Amino acid sequence: MPAPKINSRAPIFKGECTGGKIAHLSKLKGKKVVLYFYPKDSTPGCTTEGQDFRDLKKKFDKENTVIFGLSRESIKSHENFKEKQSFNFELISDPDEKICKQYDVIKEKSMYGRKYMGIDRSTFLIDEKGKLVKEWRKVKVTGHAEEVLLAAKEI
Repeated sequence: MPAPKINSRAPIFKGECTGGKIAHLSKLKGKKVVLYFYPKDSTPGCTTEGQDFRDLKKKFDKENTVIFGLSRESIKSHENFKEKQSFNFELISDPDEKICKQYDVIKEKSMYGRKYMGIDRSTFLIDEKGKLVKEWRKVKVTGHAEEVLLAAKEI
């Protein structure tokens, strides 16, 4: 599936998430949406990234912006991760990679010489009308949540 284009309609996603909820982009009209994709629950970089979004959530709220984290882990894994880190936003489970493929974040990765397909840490900012306005690919965690917040303030 081709990557979504900036300034075009964001791919509509619908996925099961923590808190017994369903995240559905079409039901979020009138709000900005941060959709950040991360590789794995409870790993150092993913934990830090989630904590940074958690710590800035009140500022995102002031910008009328909803945050969702997304990875391929199960709801059970997400619930444990969310509770342990006191995340104040929902985590979407995408075990079949449907949403990941819509946003073109599954990439070949390499660890200890072994190649595998995994989530490339990426973030997407969607405006109140459902338009994709900004994307970050190959995200470096340090300072990223602050950069996303700045972009949300600008739209």
